[in-house]
Amino acid sequence: MSASARFIAEKPELVRQLTQELATLRQAQTLTKQLAKGNYENFLVGSVLLPKRLRQPFFDVYAFCRIADDLADESESPTAASESLIRFREQLHAAFAHSPTSNVFLALDATIRRFKLPQQPFDDLLDAFEQDQHKVRYANFAELNEYCLRSAAPVGRIVLKLAECSKPKTRKLSDHICVALQLANFWQDVARDYAMGRIYLPQDHWDSYGVCEAMFCKSSTEEPLRRLIASECDRAQALFEMGLPLADHVPKWLAPDIKLFAHGGIQTLAAIRRIDYDVLARRPTVGKWTQLGLLSKAFLRRL
Repeated sequence: MSASARFIAEKPELVRQLTQELATLRQAQTLTKQLAKGNYENFLVGSVLLPKRLRQPFFDVYAFCRIADDLADESESPTAASESLIRFREQLHAAFAHSPTSNVFLALDATIRRFKLPQQPFDDLLDAFEQDQHKVRYANFAELNEYCLRSAAPVGRIVLKLAECSKPKTRKLSDHICVALQLANFWQDVARDYAMGRIYLPQDHWDSYGVCEAMFCKSSTEEPLRRLIASECDRAQALFEMGLPLADHVPKWLAPDIKLFAHGGIQTLAAIRRIDYDVLARRPTVGKWTQLGLLSKAFLRRL
């Protein structure tokens, strides 16, 4: 049995239907909608603020991202993940040739055609997922930033295309927010990533703060590592602030979503600060009331 087949065999029926069986377009779109609504709360919250005509395209793009991410992180080994991602990329290229071979790409093909989406952002995402299978340390921030520009920024660029406001200025501002979101997630998940063998904190800063790799396997975060994480949180905060003007350069319906996701990331950084950067002892999270407050303000255009 191939790596892709083993992965699919272990997944719920919904994912098997998305990745294997060709149905009608309407059935495929129903499956992507179910996956989006059932798997990622923040994505669903964001979609509530979107015009109805754009919700299905977002579900289609999300399904692609979700399945690719699962192939990367839930396969039995890095080798198996790489094999599965190679096959998934082949299916992506078939979809861009308008010859989809599975339901997820049948739905995505309709969105590609409707919005004339470019292939590069999708390829970039798969490149980043494949990189995770063999690169688990980053020498400096330039390396990490280059990775984030492929693992996170492509999603923002796809959203700009869906919103028909993709320009050099909006892409640059969007990249700032997306990279900042990726960094906030990294600093929130230092313990989880280390459990998978990955450390995203730039190594050239370790010596400056007196950090060594042995500190990552502790049950609590030692002071040098806390100070390093604090500096990286400040960097992410600055990127959020640089990117927030994007809300002034997009359609009015999209501005609340941008502010919602950016402020959600800023709240993640605040949660890390509240536990004094002790991310190894427990994973910092944004409380439900804070999330609801952000959503309410987004609805009222008060973020």
